[in-house]
Amino acid sequence: MAVTLLIFLLVYVAMGFGKLPGFKVDRTGAAVVGALAMMVAGSIGTKAAWDSIDYASVGMLFGLMVVSAAFLVSGFYDWTAQRVALLPVSAPVLLAVLVGVGGALSALLTNDVVVVAMTPLLVSLTLARGLNPVPFLLAFCFAANTGSAGTLIGSPQNMIAAQQLGLSFNGFLGIAGLPALASLPLVWGIVALIYRGRWTLPASPGESVPVPAPGPVRLDRLETAKAALVTLGVVLAFILSDWPRELIALGAAGVLLINRQIASRDLLRHIDGDLLLLIMGLFVVNAAMAATGLPQDLLDGLRAAGLNLDDPLALYLVGGILSNIVGNNPAVMLLIPFLTPGGDAEALGAALALGTGFSSNLIVFGSLAGIIVVEQAAACGVRISFGEFARAGVPVTLACMAMAAGWIALIGY
Repeated sequence: MAVTLLIFLLVYVAMGFGKLPGFKVDRTGAAVVGALAMMVAGSIGTKAAWDSIDYASVGMLFGLMVVSAAFLVSGFYDWTAQRVALLPVSAPVLLAVLVGVGGALSALLTNDVVVVAMTPLLVSLTLARGLNPVPFLLAFCFAANTGSAGTLIGSPQNMIAAQQLGLSFNGFLGIAGLPALASLPLVWGIVALIYRGRWTLPASPGESVPVPAPGPVRLDRLETAKAALVTLGVVLAFILSDWPRELIALGAAGVLLINRQIASRDLLRHIDGDLLLLIMGLFVVNAAMAATGLPQDLLDGLRAAGLNLDDPLALYLVGGILSNIVGNNPAVMLLIPFLTPGGDAEALGAALALGTGFSSNLIVFGSLAGIIVVEQAAACGVRISFGEFARAGVPVTLACMAMAAGWIALIGY
């Protein structure tokens, strides 16, 4: 038990810090090494380890990653970013449009892929307009995180929760959709207030701000239309049928991979294999830890102290706090095994998605989207410091969390 606990703690230390301190082992590496260590130490048998991996969740996530990647290779994301950024509108209006686009795209497609695809072009286009790219990148990132909480296909953690709790698309949307939509004007208002009067980059004396010239964007309309039709089919199948969702997602991926113009490898290279490995590794690590009985004892202690994770509001707050310690996906995977949802599955799933999605804007490392925006902006010559991110992220997070907490309390779950 001591060895199992040590391995578990080391893995989640790496989840929190982004790497194992003292080693060049990132989150994915820590999850994989942790799973292997659990098997070698005898904390879990090899068959039990394989059985602990929820392949339905992994399959659904993989399939929807392919669907989102189809929009990327068709040029849709770049085309959208360029059309939006070149609108002849004022900076605050442009900010509002970007917030709406980021939230809408992330609700239907994987938010991390949307951020990866659009960030570099947004940097180039805002600089070309003489604008400070920071408020636009931050607002886009915040909207992607909060907007994605509205549907069960908006983010990886939502998909995991949906599969593990058996959530319906409509039930989840009915609870999480409205607060996700309401979060967007909050994001816009707070970022616009913080950056009022600072829409352009200040140039140092004798120094000019580099303005890269955005290249032409090619949109393959046929491939975009095909991806849109497949996405529509996936959403309708989720809503109207009782087919296993992983099969719907994998079937959609198969349709998109069979293509006369785009090579399958061009689609597959945009799949986040690291994330899939991380999730599979954590399934094994968590199962080994659960076998010790320690988590159940801890949960019994929390219930005796008055904290019941089967209460949506309590789960919402715990998920929000935990996701900023270990990350959204690990937080969801840690909490789900200890839920007994019964008839409140949709409420619990929505509360978990809202808590982990809304809280992830607090600091840079609260979400993968935040890390992507900061790193890609730096690669384009735009620095977003930890403090700069938090200066906008903290009030956005507090406002969105308070609004969603009120909504969960209001609807009486």
